[in-house]
Amino acid sequence: MKWSAVVAAFGLSAPAVALLRFGCARLTVQRLDPLVNPGQNPSAHLHQIIGGNSFNVSMDPSKHDLPTLSTCTSCQFSEDFSNYWTAVLFFRARNGTFKRVPQIPQQGMEGTQGGMVVYYMTDALFDTAQKSKVTAFKPGFRMLVGDSSFQNRDQARNYRQLTYTCMENSGTRAPETLEFPKGPCKVGIMANHRFPTCWDGVNLDTPNHRDHVTYPETGTFESGGKCPSTHPVRIPQILLETVWDTRAFNNKADWPADGSQPFVWSSGDKTGYASHADYVFGWKNDSLQKAMDAHTYVSAPTLKTQSIAEQNKCVVSDMVKENIDGWLPKLPGDNMVM
Repeated sequence: MKWSAVVAAFGLSAPAVALLRFGCARLTVQRLDPLVNPGQNPSAHLHQIIGGNSFNVSMDPSKHDLPTLSTCTSCQFSEDFSNYWTAVLFFRARNGTFKRVPQIPQQGMEGTQGGMVVYYMTDALFDTAQKSKVTAFKPGFRMLVGDSSFQNRDQARNYRQLTYTCMENSGTRAPETLEFPKGPCKVGIMANHRFPTCWDGVNLDTPNHRDHVTYPETGTFESGGKCPSTHPVRIPQILLETVWDTRAFNNKADWPADGSQPFVWSSGDKTGYASHADYVFGWKNDSLQKAMDAHTYVSAPTLKTQSIAEQNKCVVSDMVKENIDGWLPKLPGDNMVM
C-alpha cells in the first residue's frame, strides 16, 4: 500500500493516530549529549532534543528517573517523558559559512516548533493489524543507533535503516538512500532513524550503548525478521522522522564550487553516513506496554494527549550558551567538515 493511500485510509495526517505515531516539538537545541558525553558541557557537536524537560547535562539512570523529574514533555502523548535526539543539519555555503537548516512539521502537525515525528510499532508500518507481541522498554533503558564518525557505505552498512528521503512533496517517502541526496529537494530532506528491535533481555544499557540491542538476524523488522538467539526479546520499532526544510538552499549557485551537495551534520559529516540518534526511555509507569498491547492502528485509547500549543511550551534552559543561529563562520564546536 502506498503512503498516500495509507494517509487517506487511516488519517495519518491527524496527530493522534497510527500504531503509535505522534509529533514532538523541539525541547532544545544545544551541544549536549548525556548518553555519550555524560557530564560534559559542552559536548562535541550540536543536537536537537525532544521529550521530557528533565533532560540535562548528566542523566545517571540510577538517579535520574525521567517521569518523576519531568514536569512536562514536548511530545503529544503526555505520559511520554522519554528523550530522543539527533544531530542537527547545516547548510554550507560556497563562501564557507554555515546556517542551521530549519524543520517543517508534517501534515496535521502544523504549528509544531521544530521537533520530529515518532513511531512505536509492533509490526511493519503498513500492517494495520499490529498484532505482534512486543516487550516495552524498562526504566533505565537507553540505546544509540549509528555512529558520528562514519564516513562511507561500508562503515554504515550495519545501520542500513538510517536513511534519507529527498521529498518532492509532503507525502514523499521513497526512494530512501544511505547518503545525503545529491541534488536539490523540492520540499526538504527527511532523515529517518530506525532503532534496533531485538534486545538481550538483560542489559538496560551497555558501555557503547549498542551491544544490548540489534536488528533481526535475517531480513528486517518490516519483513518480520527473527531476532537472534543472543537478543531474543522483541521490542517496539522506534522510527524518528525529521523533515529538514532545505527549500531556501536549493539555488545551486550557492552550493560548493565543485557542485557537491552542501549539507553537513553538526558533527562535520558531509556524506550522510554519520547519521545517528539517541534514546532514553521515560514513559510513565506501564503506559507504553498497555499501548503496545492494545494493537490499535488509528487510535491510542489508553494514552492521554496534549495540544501542540502545550507541546511548544515545554522547553529547557540554554545550558551551553553559544550562538547557533544566523550565518556562522564555523560549525558549533569548531567541527571540521569531513
